Amino acid sequence: MKKSLLIALFAIACGTMAYAQPRAIGGRLGYGAEFSYEHGLDNNMISLEVGVPGFSTIEAACTYDWIDPFGAAVPWNEKGEWHWYMGVGGAVRWSWQVLDAGFIGACGRFGIEYDFWFPLQLSIDFRPTLGVAMFNNGSGIGAGFGYDVYAGGLGLGIRYKF
Repeated sequence: MKKSLLIALFAIACGTMAYAQPRAIGGRLGYGAEFSYEHGLDNNMISLEVGVPGFSTIEAACTYDWIDPFGAAVPWNEKGEWHWYMGVGGAVRWSWQVLDAGFIGACGRFGIEYDFWFPLQLSIDFRPTLGVAMFNNGSGIGAGFGYDVYAGGLGLGIRYKF
């Protein structure tokens, strides 16, 4: 009985903590279009984007971002708040234009965002990736080192905060 009560209280506490964290949902436009979701964790965030870079592939990227790293906040706060962030994570990409072409690798993120006094967030960031590219060139399957500064590249984010 005591274990069941303890487990139930722990589950309620975890659910409350997850619900109390700030979140944002929206889109990211750059070299293609992406669906974007951010989930706040204390003073940091996890970002997840799924999109079509260059409208020729499908990509998913997830990064853990530090907000105002090194304690260096942006000092221009009028009504809203400015923040800068940087992070690391992973990306997976698959192309439907090239038969059996894919990419898996690591990505970084550097950006700045403005949180309005109403629930809207605008951001601009850069997300380069590097890793292993896999492809089928007709004579067999190959793999090689690859990097991409375009697919994640420079993007403008527009999100609704809740």
